[in-house]
Amino acid sequence: MESFSVYMKTLLEKIRNSLDDDLSIDEVRFIISKTNEYFFTYKEQLGQTFILDEYYEYFSEFHKFWEKYHRKILNPSIDENNCEQVANVLKKLYESENGQKLFYELYDTKNLKPEEICQIRYFSANQDFRGSRDFEDLFLIYSSDPTIFDKQKIYDNPEDFLKSIGITSLSQNDKRVKYAKTAAEILIKLNIDAFNLFEHFESDIFKIRNFLITDNRGSGFGNKKTDMFLRDMVVLGVWKNPKNFEKIDVASDINTIKVALRTRILKTEIPLISSFMDIFCYQYSLIDEMNALAWRKVWEIWKNKYPESCIESPCLMDYFIYRIIGREFCKESLCIFECEAEKHAFRWHSSRNRTCQICKKSKATIIKKVLPCTDSEGYIAIQKNVFVTGNDAIFPNVNECPFVVVCNPKSENFKKLNPPKSISILGQTGWESARTKAEEGGGGLMS
Repeated sequence: MESFSVYMKTLLEKIRNSLDDDLSIDEVRFIISKTNEYFFTYKEQLGQTFILDEYYEYFSEFHKFWEKYHRKILNPSIDENNCEQVANVLKKLYESENGQKLFYELYDTKNLKPEEICQIRYFSANQDFRGSRDFEDLFLIYSSDPTIFDKQKIYDNPEDFLKSIGITSLSQNDKRVKYAKTAAEILIKLNIDAFNLFEHFESDIFKIRNFLITDNRGSGFGNKKTDMFLRDMVVLGVWKNPKNFEKIDVASDINTIKVALRTRILKTEIPLISSFMDIFCYQYSLIDEMNALAWRKVWEIWKNKYPESCIESPCLMDYFIYRIIGREFCKESLCIFECEAEKHAFRWHSSRNRTCQICKKSKATIIKKVLPCTDSEGYIAIQKNVFVTGNDAIFPNVNECPFVVVCNPKSENFKKLNPPKSISILGQTGWESARTKAEEGGGGLMS
């Protein structure tokens, strides 16, 4: 705590005689200068930190402090009582008419063979598509030209592979090229295709996980992406009767973290800090780790209480929590409008609306957007959701998020806690490119 104490004492010493009055411009300058120096500039004597299998100079004095004390300051914990409440909800959903679909239905594989599905998902698992393409698109691309996913072809020309699957316009292309080439190299060295990983590792899913994540650092196979790949291979029936499937976690991302924070199965001493202060993503990594443990605790309670009515692995909760709850129900999708002429106020499910839905003639504008669960008319948004409405709905005839009994969103104690964000250490707009010396000034992130 020494560096932070020195920083604060320096500020207080400078302004202690002015606390009862407005600060002078000189004092304001001093505070801004010292704050910038402490949080966002470096001195060579600070030393180095080891992360991503490399040594990097500390970004700032605060970076060194935050690395050492972030866990103690945030103090994340898992609330087992809330975990049990969530487990009870999930058990009830699992036993409902469409319970199997909620946990086992993923996406259309376009009638491809298991070997083909595995090859496509393997080479897409370590890439970040950022919503630009879904897996069904990739299956169609494969059908048009299967050689696009040939391991030797990808190794020889990874740029062509990225172009063929349509992600060259996304950022950090150098990293993507490396990931594609490394994924191909892994299979070439083993002299197998992706489908044969299962046999090579004696049907042990956890061995495959450790191999991809631990033995191939820098390949892009992080925890989340690997867990999603392994989950898909089992759920889609590509790999049959795997060993250690129960060891695969919920794929932690901003959506599963968001739900964990709002249901309070995961708690922190303070609301999560901005990514601008989470230098080198220590908070993000910690919360990511604790989120997986929190959802595992939910699954363990569920399995212990209802062993005859439980899914086989925590990772099977992932799609429902991330896709249906996190991305659809637990977002500000209920729009509150005001009629410009008559001042009618009304709720609506779409921000594209431009007309007062009461008088049907005047123009209406959005006042704000809110979580459906916090408003008595939240059903207006929920009932229009793609998972709720229509012949293919897998969560039909619901009016509210099933976790309202846990979150109590209409109570005074409810907090719409937000998940952490991450700023890449490397890359064009990462922390490394933002670096600057204390005496030089400038630096920072770019859009």
